[in-house]
Amino acid sequence: MTTSSSLLPPTQVDPKIAMGWLHTAKFLTTAPELKHLPRLDVPEIAFVGRSNAGKSTCINTLTQQHRLAYASKTPGRTQSINLFTLGKQGVTDAVLTDLPGYGYAAVPKEAKLRWQQVMGNYLQTRDNLKAVVLMCDPRRGMTELDEILLDVIRPRVEDGMKFLILLTKSDKLNKTEGAKALQIARLNAAGGDVKLFSALKKQGVEEVAQHLWDWTHPDISSEAKKLPDQAANAASVQ
Repeated sequence: MTTSSSLLPPTQVDPKIAMGWLHTAKFLTTAPELKHLPRLDVPEIAFVGRSNAGKSTCINTLTQQHRLAYASKTPGRTQSINLFTLGKQGVTDAVLTDLPGYGYAAVPKEAKLRWQQVMGNYLQTRDNLKAVVLMCDPRRGMTELDEILLDVIRPRVEDGMKFLILLTKSDKLNKTEGAKALQIARLNAAGGDVKLFSALKKQGVEEVAQHLWDWTHPDISSEAKKLPDQAANAASVQ
């Protein structure tokens, strides 16, 4: 009998494992400035995007927790870096980082400039940062601030850092609009991947969970890839 997990691509873990791992997310700390961030030796994945792009909703959906990431009633009000640990049996093996939303018009210019600098420094200098997930509302498309962020992380992506653009609220698009949004975003992805994501319809949730697992468990994913290859080699010998 063939199980659903045996049909997975060899580099992917069973979605149930990845989703269960994300469900272990717990609040670690909040930092108003980079100097307040703890030094960590586990992989870190940063979530970033414009205010109202659905960043908090995305994090809460992936972790299956209603209020893990705080969404302020006033977009742009939350201006701290929030860290959440991941790991089973009390052992932290990765961290999710929720960066402040940017681009909200009501935020004073001084605050915008300060946070642009803070986020730029974080994205360029955080040693254990292994991946960045950018939330983008496909109905608005990539904005100037999104493009600035892409320019900031491009050197690290070229050096191997993982990068994913999530086109959130994709349930508001029809099939044709979704395909067009994907095509446009891929032209601006700076070497990263692009996926449609809907918290309402759970579109893309398991795929993203598998990406996050693979990025933070490269040794396990590598071993999983070897098993089918070894089985194929054994079969050819017989």
